This record gives sequence, structure tokens and C-alpha cells, in this order.
Amino acid sequence: MIECQNIYKTYVNGDVETKVLKDVSFTIKDGEFVAIMGPSGSGKSTMMHILGALDTPSKGKYILDGQDVSTLTDDELAVIRRQKIGFVFQSFNLLPRATVLRNVALPLVYAGIDNMEREELAKKASLQAGLDESRFYHLSNQLSGGQMQRVAIARALVNNPTLLLADEPTGNLDTKTGDIVLGTFQRLNDQGHTIILITHEPYVARHADRIIQIRDGQILSDEENKDKKIFNSDSDEN
Repeated sequence: MIECQNIYKTYVNGDVETKVLKDVSFTIKDGEFVAIMGPSGSGKSTMMHILGALDTPSKGKYILDGQDVSTLTDDELAVIRRQKIGFVFQSFNLLPRATVLRNVALPLVYAGIDNMEREELAKKASLQAGLDESRFYHLSNQLSGGQMQRVAIARALVNNPTLLLADEPTGNLDTKTGDIVLGTFQRLNDQGHTIILITHEPYVARHADRIIQIRDGQILSDEENKDKKIFNSDSDEN
């Protein structure tokens, strides 16, 4: 699915050049669950922006589903994001006075899907994300942190994206609730979704099948996770 070939990213401010990514190469297959881990300033956030078609490399190629994304215009990148990538962030970014289903269905509004189909697709995505039907018509500000993150996951799933990209998705959650959310990602991966998890925490990265460690803009290691943490409980109480 993903092929990153010798990617460099350099930011220029006047006469100052800052090299953030330096010759980064890796591949990710369909259906993998990969964590990209590194400390603050390592380049992992810049890598996430490139993988999410929010930015392009200064040099090198990023190929997604056979398409070279690294040469696309801003408008073409927007189409890629809308059609192929679902985002889950540390901040849930929900409309506080909107219902769960309305929040989940928002991307479908922009895609021009009619109201009845939007609701059905939003329900399907919400169930995929582990939300109970009893929560569908709750306002998002009536939910717990874990439930709000599941709404955000459902919103990322509703367009049936090729790739689910999660940036520090447990950063605003306590450990127990974070485990439940990470368990949701594991279950989605078991169903065939390709997931990339961006994190600075080794504990969070341990939920993935493979860990790519990045430091100072370069890949430090890329290894199968032999110490994977499995979280089987999928309760909606958190």
C-alpha cells in the first residue's frame, strides 16, 4: 500500500535550512498495523503529515496505492485525503452540541451523500468503532473521553478509507481508557484495516505489530513487535 523512497524534508526560513527528514525509506503492506515512534523533534510528526497527504517531501517519493503522492498539487492532495485517508487525532475535534451520528457523518456531508445514506453509513462506522447504539443520539459533550475518541475513529472510518492514520490518539486519555481505544484499533486491524499509529510512548507502540523508530529525522530501527500487548476488552463503559 505505502512506499516511501528516500524521503527528505527541509524547511527554509530565510537563509536557515532545517533538515527534518533525511533519506527515510520503508514500505507498509495492506492490512498492517504499524507504529511510528520517536521523541519530540524526531521528525515523526513531519512524517505523519507526508503520509497523510498534508504535506509533500522536499525530495524522494511517497507512493500510496500505486500513486505518487509526492508530486500532487494542494487540490489533488485534498482529494487523496478525502478518499483514501481517515485521521484520528489526540484532540477529538467533535462538534460539542451535535449528536454522535451527526459528528460521524460530517465527512459525508462534504462528499455530497444524501441524508438517509449518511445516517446508515454513520451507524455502520459507529458500530465498527465499538460504539453502542444507545449512544448514537447522545450529544458528544455527554460522552466520556474514551467514547469521544471512538466517535472520532468512527468519523475516520465513515468514508471507508484505504489508510487509518492515528496521531497520539490516547494522549488525552487515562491508561485504562487508552487501552480500550487501542484495543479498538487492534480489532479494526483484525478486520483488515491498515493502521499507522504515531506516538512517542513505547507502551502505546507495543499495541502495533511492527514498530518503526525514528530519531533525528532518520529511521533508527524497523522491527516486528515481538512484545505486542493484546487488549481484548471492548467495553463501552469508558
